[in-house]
Amino acid sequence: MAILAACAAWVLITTGVRGGRPDGILLAVLAVAAGYAGGRITGALLPVAAPCAGALGGVALAAAAPHVTPGPVSSSPLGPVGATAALLALAAGAACCAAWAAHGVLRTWLRLLAAGVVVAAALLGSTAGVIASAGIVLCSLATALMRRRGLVLTGFALTTAVVAGLAWTVAGGALPEGLATSLEGQLGPFRVRMWQDAEGLAAAHPALGVGPGRFGETSPAVTEGLLADAKPHSALLQQAAEQGLVGVALLAAAFCWMLFALWRSPRSTQVVLTAGAALTALAVVATVGNALSVTSVSVGAGLLAGIATARPLEDGRDQVRPGRSRPPAAGRG
Repeated sequence: MAILAACAAWVLITTGVRGGRPDGILLAVLAVAAGYAGGRITGALLPVAAPCAGALGGVALAAAAPHVTPGPVSSSPLGPVGATAALLALAAGAACCAAWAAHGVLRTWLRLLAAGVVVAAALLGSTAGVIASAGIVLCSLATALMRRRGLVLTGFALTTAVVAGLAWTVAGGALPEGLATSLEGQLGPFRVRMWQDAEGLAAAHPALGVGPGRFGETSPAVTEGLLADAKPHSALLQQAAEQGLVGVALLAAAFCWMLFALWRSPRSTQVVLTAGAALTALAVVATVGNALSVTSVSVGAGLLAGIATARPLEDGRDQVRPGRSRPPAAGRG
């Protein structure tokens, strides 16, 4: 809560100095906090039903919401990588968490639900969603052989850091020409152009950025009318451009705190690592896409983190220690 409060406070500070529209970021912070609180409650009461319902809800949102599925808007030159893939990744992670929390035949059915998320991603035409959800299902199955959750969670953190560093080097043009050309072909020239604008704004205003929600007003590509989308399609670069390096540090701190909370979670290692894989996939998608601009994604991320860190009530009752009682005094002769 302290980190989320610091994120909200920094948004208000940068808005007061630079101007801008903080409502979108404040709404995202509130969505994560509400989702996390709801996940802790439902995860304690319904450790199997809550993630199962979350998985079904994620697939339904990805299929029904017109602003997250590939369509006329999301199939713009920037491509469809974004909220669809994020929702499907969270849905796959929730289904796998429900499977590990269940027993017997129900576990098999829930694993089939997780496989169904991969099929749904293919039917929706989300290549990133297929890759993310299939990878999460495979990682979840592999957790049966893992015992040291701290080492795996550290690997998730390093993976996210590598992707974030690669995105920043692409934006800064620091990669060799051949590799840069190859990545630009995968990402698209329009996305790279937006990243370059964001990196330039972050370099020009490293302390406070240009202000929340003001990327569209200050990006050369947007102001010249080359692109209608007013977002750089990267949570990292948008944070750097609009809120400076302090904003980037707070974003990284929130992700690291989430991994630390998973490490300390009373849930099984399988549930913890499955949730960590899903949230890491979300972080990767958000680094190269526009996922966190959709409120349902922020709520889903907080919900999954809350479920994976909640202590089910039946476990708590089993682990209650009886009150101390004084041993009976020995009889005196």
